[in-house]
Amino acid sequence: MSKIEDIVDSLENKISKVLHKLEVLKQTNAKLSKELALEQQKSLEYQEEISSWVEKYEALKVANSLLGSDENNRETKLKINTLIRDIDHCIAQLSE
Repeated sequence: MSKIEDIVDSLENKISKVLHKLEVLKQTNAKLSKELALEQQKSLEYQEEISSWVEKYEALKVANSLLGSDENNRETKLKINTLIRDIDHCIAQLSE
């Protein structure tokens, strides 16, 4: 009987260790999930900031072209033509 009791005690000990390890892993997983959520939020904020800077850069390119810079004349003309077409389209819709 002693042998069976030793085996049972050993199994209980191993089960206890596994359960403890499981609890530690759950806590680690929860912590990592929170960190991941924070990093994803930061990434989203950075993407929005990058988009904002890209828009500002494009606006500056157009402004420089309008001020006489030769670098982006073609892009500026295309942008102006697009805006004119959009305005014409709006006027046409309003007149209907």
